[in-house]
Amino acid sequence: MNPLGWLPKRRADLLTDQQRQRCTQLPRAQPLDSTALSATRLVVVDLETTGLNVHRDRILSVGAVVIENNCIDLGSQYECTLYRENHQVSESILIHGIAPSAIAQGVDAADALLDFMTFSGECVFIACHAAFDQRMLLRGLRLDLGYKLRHKFLDVAELAPMLCPEANLPQGGLDDWQAYFGLQNSQRHNAAADALATAEIMLILLAKAKAQGLTTLAEVKSRLGQWRRLRHARVGSF
Repeated sequence: MNPLGWLPKRRADLLTDQQRQRCTQLPRAQPLDSTALSATRLVVVDLETTGLNVHRDRILSVGAVVIENNCIDLGSQYECTLYRENHQVSESILIHGIAPSAIAQGVDAADALLDFMTFSGECVFIACHAAFDQRMLLRGLRLDLGYKLRHKFLDVAELAPMLCPEANLPQGGLDDWQAYFGLQNSQRHNAAADALATAEIMLILLAKAKAQGLTTLAEVKSRLGQWRRLRHARVGSF
């Protein structure tokens, strides 16, 4: 069976033979199973996009940092700006600051995303308010590459209030948790800098998880499920 047979014909036609071959060789996803957290490749990802509409906007920049063995591997980072034909400047440039000239000189989107998924490997993705990054990456890979994302995401914006209820930040974002943990990020809304800031928070959360007896991906998944149900029950009681 052709592993790319489900792709939309238009997208498949736009890929080169080399790109199609690379698609078939991309690493599989790491399941949320009994694998120890300390033995899991965690890829902290942050995306800068043309806007916040997950049905319309596109990825402009990808930044990623690797956590392995409970350490940030500063020698293993990914940062790339994607080329977008006929890119129109919008209000989002006030947030991400990516100039049209940088987009014009960016890497072909299919190649950039292939490079990113190859870099990520068999991993679990980490992001802050991960639903947005997950949906944008899912859409971007489908539209630009014709690849179906199966990798799992864990959300720092869920893990942090679950593991640190004393912070009283149930809806906290990256800025809130940086302030709580006394961290700084001088390049906010730069994909690579935000990924590193999120990775620093994740290291603290990994230590918190270990102290609370959570040592595997499956245990974290189970605890998150319980935490979400309890949170929804509390919200529903008001």
